[in-house]
Amino acid sequence: MPIPEDVTGEEIDKDVRQELQSLPKGLAEDVAKNLVMVARLIDEEPESAYAYSKVALRLASRVAAVREAGGFAAYANQKYSEALAEFRAARRMTGGVDLWPVMADCERGLGRPEKALEMARAPEVRKLDKAGQVEMRLVAAGARRDMGQLEAAIVTLQSPELASNSVQPWTPRLRYAYADALLAAGREDEAREWFAKSAEADKDGGTDASDRLAELDGVEFVDAFDESEAEVEAEVDTEVEADDDVESHDAPEQAVEVTEDDEDDEDADGDKGEYKD
Repeated sequence: MPIPEDVTGEEIDKDVRQELQSLPKGLAEDVAKNLVMVARLIDEEPESAYAYSKVALRLASRVAAVREAGGFAAYANQKYSEALAEFRAARRMTGGVDLWPVMADCERGLGRPEKALEMARAPEVRKLDKAGQVEMRLVAAGARRDMGQLEAAIVTLQSPELASNSVQPWTPRLRYAYADALLAAGREDEAREWFAKSAEADKDGGTDASDRLAELDGVEFVDAFDESEAEVEAEVDTEVEADDDVESHDAPEQAVEVTEDDEDDEDADGDKGEYKD
């Protein structure tokens, strides 16, 4: 896989760079560059990110950070079985619990929501930081919805973090998930309130809460690009109509000329006729 010239490998986190120190210098640089590409492309071009992760895994499969990156790249491409295997490998290497929520979500992706709920009740959850616990709550609520338990999903999301007025990195997604669950349960007024709260907290546009809110309010957006295309088409139609008008004005003149020629011919024929007589 080609690596852009502006990628040096130094862009990776300090902790990851430290992990790579166990590798020969040249190999560590190559792995680092591929990990940078994974991080750079995973949101917009997940398939390309996945390809770079496979290169990194081929070069350094015994490095936990590489296994973790491979897991997230597979996860982004909905390759849940592969992602789960990579996350488990990374967890065995580090002994940490940070990946527990995303591992549970992989179980959901594999059609095993009951397993995800089992993981949500496991002792590992208590070892997660606040962000990890909120993420685990989101996964558990999703599992409840997978099982058709809408009210249980709503209750699962009701928490001090949801009620708090302080805005944390997880706040927009938590409020959004709550609003979406309320809407699925037919509680539209409450859903609108929480979509509005999610949009208010979502300064980076990580969710489409504003669009969902507008949809509930009956607001329709017109794509500016489509509008420009419509204007161009209208101009073309006007030009075509103008050309048609010009042609229609030209046609009678041609008819007149033909008529005059015909009259001349008739006069000539008349003269000949009189001569014969």
